[in-house]
Amino acid sequence: MSTQHISGPYFEDFSVGQVFDFAPSITITSGYAAIHQAIFADGLRLPLDINLSRGVTGTGKLLANPSLICNIAIGQTTYASQRVKGNLFYRGLMFYKPVFIGDTLRTTTKVVALKQNAIKPGRPASGMVVLEMQVKNQANETVMHFWRCPMIPCKDENANTGHSDSFDTIPSTIDVNKVIELVPKSWNLNFFKMKNPGTHFKEVSEGTTFVVENRDTITSAPELVRMTLNAATTHTDAVSSVYKKRLVYGGHTISMAASHIVRAIPNFVTILAWRSCDHTAPVFEEDILRTEVTVDAKHSLGSDSESGLVELHVVVYAERGGEAPEQGKDIKVLDWHLIGLMA
Repeated sequence: MSTQHISGPYFEDFSVGQVFDFAPSITITSGYAAIHQAIFADGLRLPLDINLSRGVTGTGKLLANPSLICNIAIGQTTYASQRVKGNLFYRGLMFYKPVFIGDTLRTTTKVVALKQNAIKPGRPASGMVVLEMQVKNQANETVMHFWRCPMIPCKDENANTGHSDSFDTIPSTIDVNKVIELVPKSWNLNFFKMKNPGTHFKEVSEGTTFVVENRDTITSAPELVRMTLNAATTHTDAVSSVYKKRLVYGGHTISMAASHIVRAIPNFVTILAWRSCDHTAPVFEEDILRTEVTVDAKHSLGSDSESGLVELHVVVYAERGGEAPEQGKDIKVLDWHLIGLMA
């Protein structure tokens, strides 16, 4: 007889090159899509309208919401970051292939860099773990690839691991031409435009900022975590949180911001890539979020096309009161640069 304690690794337990690939594969079902929609009310058209999805993609299938795919993929990486105190950033996320309802996803997580935080008196030792993720479908095709950086505590509060890796392995930018190549050549974007009147790619102006006045309150935070098998205990156990209050999973805030993008730009087709995404402050349940969306740049798909890419800068602010830390209004909680497709 023996007793085994099941939990995630501390910072000292990581090594560069270490691979975590035993998270369960997940089939994207209509149930997943329905729960995700109930939490975020995302108006992205293709995942909501199977006739539009069929007409645009030519597959006869319903496109899965890219935010849902991100949340499931991130959940599959969280064995490595069960003890996370906060996810600091995402970099270089690219959707290489569209994902449809019925597809099955498997994610492999690799440790590519380790850097201990500066040792300060009275502060328990911790470090940053750079993780590289590759997401594949049932045909073993890569559908998404990205990096993220959780902050993990040391088992020894006074540890000095000596880890001081450079983060140069994380791309600092994304080549727009490579993102243009991600647009499926078979998609009929003219069909999308014909079916959805209003503002399209040609009418959107660089430099425009959309202030989304309808705010959203964070609810169902633990439910999203459980649905996506996210194992980070700070999202479900207030005692394990450095704030002594459950920390809202970062993808929850990102998904709320994504739903606000579509309020600002209703004919936004889909997300293709994230240049960067930084969590600038924690988010807690019952925070009220508002979003500002700025069109930084536009890129045509070609001289004979009326469709193209839009580079968006999305900033999210929180208002919170009560007993939550950092009470106040206009607390900047997210700074996100992404590239999307418009018809």
